Amino acid sequence: MAIKDPVIIAGAGPVGCTAAIRLAKAGIPVVLLESNAELPITLRASTWHPPTLDMMAELGLAKPLHDQGLVCRYYQHRDRRTGDIAEFDMELLRGVTSHPYRLQVEQWRYTQLVWKELTNNYPNAQCLFDHAVKGIHQTGDGVDLLVWANGEEKLIHGSFAIAADGADSALRKAVAITYEGFTWPEKFLVASTSFPLESKFERLSSVNYISDPEEWIVLLRTPTLWRVLIPTAPGMSDEEVLSDKFIQDRLHRMAPHDGDFPVSHRTLYRVHQRVARTYRRGRVLLAGDAAHINNPLGGMGMNGGIHDAWNLADKLIRINDGGEPGDLLDLYDRQRREICMRHVQEQTIQNKQQMEEKDPERQSKRQKELMAIAADPVKARAFLMKSSMILSLQQEAEIS
Repeated sequence: MAIKDPVIIAGAGPVGCTAAIRLAKAGIPVVLLESNAELPITLRASTWHPPTLDMMAELGLAKPLHDQGLVCRYYQHRDRRTGDIAEFDMELLRGVTSHPYRLQVEQWRYTQLVWKELTNNYPNAQCLFDHAVKGIHQTGDGVDLLVWANGEEKLIHGSFAIAADGADSALRKAVAITYEGFTWPEKFLVASTSFPLESKFERLSSVNYISDPEEWIVLLRTPTLWRVLIPTAPGMSDEEVLSDKFIQDRLHRMAPHDGDFPVSHRTLYRVHQRVARTYRRGRVLLAGDAAHINNPLGGMGMNGGIHDAWNLADKLIRINDGGEPGDLLDLYDRQRREICMRHVQEQTIQNKQQMEEKDPERQSKRQKELMAIAADPVKARAFLMKSSMILSLQQEAEIS
């Protein structure tokens, strides 16, 4: 069946934008809805894994992302007490990816690129601000979305609806799909600083996971800032954690320094491990945070969501070319949900548990294991295949 009515996409984050531009490039009409009056500029996800960059290259967007980003060939697992370093060289992935590195660039730069591309070059794409989904009605051959648009209600008719509207997805709730899982007791604090932290650590890479039985941290470098992720103790008030006193105390504990660190951004958020019971309810498809959410250790959230969008767009393109909708959309659900459970949820939970290990001997043993893996090119390549999400995409293709 040719898709004549537009695919309606709720949410213009990286996931919604990826689905929109891939469908538009295939000649399928799309309506991309953003509930805000403009695209949010927030310091959220910034890590782009190799297979995601391969996808960006297919869209013609890898170069403009590289122009604004920071290429990270190496990343490290460090022991905060001893200074021991397990450094992984992503060049070992050359041959299975055209981008054997991570790219550090904020997600908002990508959404701005796609929005501009869609509005300027694709007449089959309609991009609308101030459009928030309120409800949906499905028919045998389409969907009617009720939206709150610029202060009034209106209906938008389409062929399919993609829920890319985040963890609190209005579309997921409207079709009564449960969001199963749990919330970690502690919150994560992210503080961004322009201070050159590389001057405080020996051989610091741009991506660093630093274990410590007392307080683990993650250091990620973007083109202009260092982002410092710090766990906080359950029971602390938001005001206390976001205070200058608390943040400066943690930064000085990490890297003793005369004077205060400049802090340009701070945010505190709850951390969840949740997966929707199904990614499909009729003609409504879930992707990204609307379908699953996980802790950020490993940078798999945004990347996994973009992989959802890529897979789903592929299924809709095949439907447009005459494929059977029910079979293809059920296959999307099976492939992406199984990969989420088998790889993203399992890996990110394991990453967090290893980072926060309280037993010094077990933490030291894990660090030595990582150093031995990093020193062996064969073992290191296998480790990188999994952590870079290449393996998950290979295994996705085997699910029928």
